[in-house]
Amino acid sequence: MSLYIDIFITFFKIGLIGFGGGYAIIPIIESQVNLHQWLDVKQLTDIIAIAAMAPGPIAANSATVIGFKLAGIPGAAIACAGITLPSLLVILILGKLFIKYQEHALVKAIFYGLRATIIGTIVYAAIKFAASNGIIGGSNLIDIKSTLLVLVSFVLLVKTKINPVYLIIAAGFIGILIF
Repeated sequence: MSLYIDIFITFFKIGLIGFGGGYAIIPIIESQVNLHQWLDVKQLTDIIAIAAMAPGPIAANSATVIGFKLAGIPGAAIACAGITLPSLLVILILGKLFIKYQEHALVKAIFYGLRATIIGTIVYAAIKFAASNGIIGGSNLIDIKSTLLVLVSFVLLVKTKINPVYLIIAAGFIGILIF
């Protein structure tokens, strides 16, 4: 029973403090998973890859898969509820206030500060996962195949506005061919 409580409390805290969407929450999920010693970095990276491919928010998907890995279907439901409940509560409480005060200078300043920090956490998560998966760092410093795939994906997203789902599917097939 205590595992279920730990899962709920952990993901509730993540959902409560995780501003900026799923990718910005990934470093927080990683630190909590490491703190509880639930998964190793490779397992977590694989889970996040699966969560990114699935429809829906990556944070909720990640929590659900982690919960499932830890405690089956009840763990998945508890983790998903834990990470999504704070957002629901915050939206209900602050949504009305935001609509009323969104043009206030202080509110605008707060959101400009949040945007910059969120971009930093997303970049941190990308670098951390690239390093933990051997794309950068390690014995070869840079994995050429993976780095080229990253760069081609980035250019395609920027230049063609390709749907990321198609890019992810294509990357899976390319991975089969080159790795």
